[in-house]
Amino acid sequence: MFNHSSQPCVFDRDCAVVMIPSGDELTLPAGTVGYITQSLGGSFTVFVDGNLFRIAGADADAIGKEPVLPPTLPENASDDDVEKLVWSQMKTVYDPEIPVNIVDLGLVYSCELSKAEDGQRTVSVTMTLTAPGCGMGEIIVEDVRSKIKIIPTIEQVDVELTFEPLWNYQMMTEAAKLETGML
Repeated sequence: MFNHSSQPCVFDRDCAVVMIPSGDELTLPAGTVGYITQSLGGSFTVFVDGNLFRIAGADADAIGKEPVLPPTLPENASDDDVEKLVWSQMKTVYDPEIPVNIVDLGLVYSCELSKAEDGQRTVSVTMTLTAPGCGMGEIIVEDVRSKIKIIPTIEQVDVELTFEPLWNYQMMTEAAKLETGML
């Protein structure tokens, strides 16, 4: 995963990370040296001692980067504005091993929004993974949930993981296929 475009980094402080692809949660100590191999969607993939680790955007300062700010909505945002922001937020979720967001990968099967009388909204997402045994599955699902939940007026986010139908590369957008060399 390390390549010539990887950016060296040193951890300024202890930092919670997730090992890729197992999904194990660990803490890398201050002083750890690594290489940033991917910085998409507000999270970072770092190569350290032969392993890949995912660092959440909120912890970006640990490797000398700016923490990711939450999204905002205009005061009188319409339902369409909120739905566009939900899809935009899902496009910031990346498979840590593939430099393509989950929407363009074709992993999101459906996304439905409903609004209560008090103006609060519920979002229901049905999605899949590129492989049923992916150790990062729960991490990706939680990433979807947390990135939607921080949108103003979103009260609840339900993410259902399914493998019916199984994902295949035909579900990718043309741009994603081009990006990954599958076109």
